[in-house]
Amino acid sequence: MTNNKGQISQLPADLNPQKLPQHIAVIMDGNGRWATSRGLPRIAGHRQGAKTLKELLRCCKDWGISALTAYAFSTENWRRPTEEVDFLMLLFERLLRRELAQMHREGVRISFIGDLSILPKSLQAEIERSSAETLNNQAIHFTVAVNYGSRNEIMRACRQVAELVQQGELTAEGVNENLMEKFLYTADTPEPDLLIRTSGEMRLSNFLLWQMAYTEMYFTDILWPDFDREAFHQALLSYQGRDRRFGQVKASLSA
Repeated sequence: MTNNKGQISQLPADLNPQKLPQHIAVIMDGNGRWATSRGLPRIAGHRQGAKTLKELLRCCKDWGISALTAYAFSTENWRRPTEEVDFLMLLFERLLRRELAQMHREGVRISFIGDLSILPKSLQAEIERSSAETLNNQAIHFTVAVNYGSRNEIMRACRQVAELVQQGELTAEGVNENLMEKFLYTADTPEPDLLIRTSGEMRLSNFLLWQMAYTEMYFTDILWPDFDREAFHQALLSYQGRDRRFGQVKASLSA
């Protein structure tokens, strides 16, 4: 079934609903190249990319995927031209103001991860408001990584654990993976099952390094603004063809 824009609204018949990833992470690459190839300023690509993200969020909700995490702005992105950074900050703020009511009605829970303390105060206020208003929604958990860097996140967690040891509240022997995960930004979110990165780049770019230890990865040459439901469908088909062993070896059928 398709909607009036020709987009697939129901789960395609060739996808197994029992084998869908429950948490998808996306690195939304290629906005600038998409705009440049059309003779447009880079900010036009970011604006179109935001529409693509909104559509993907709705698609995940329609198809029964319970969590989506998007890499919106990394700690390294501050090195971009000031005009572009300022536009992105304003875009995030405007989108939250404009889209919050609709996302709330659709049952979207919105969370943000990263060092939010250095973001513009007006953006911080919108982030706090949207997180609080949607806290109890359960249709889909939408996490946005802003001023996020995975190495910083892991270092921050290590520092917090070290302080507990130093204060005598924890022994060194008590430090394990489960404890470390409690100090990550994503403490209340399952690890991603699938990472999608667009525009032909094949690297993690300091995104969810701890959390993606066993995540399946899908890379496509499609630029992010062109990543529609059909492209997402192809990513899910690829995922469902994977044999996820989590480091184990399946016993031989002949044994």
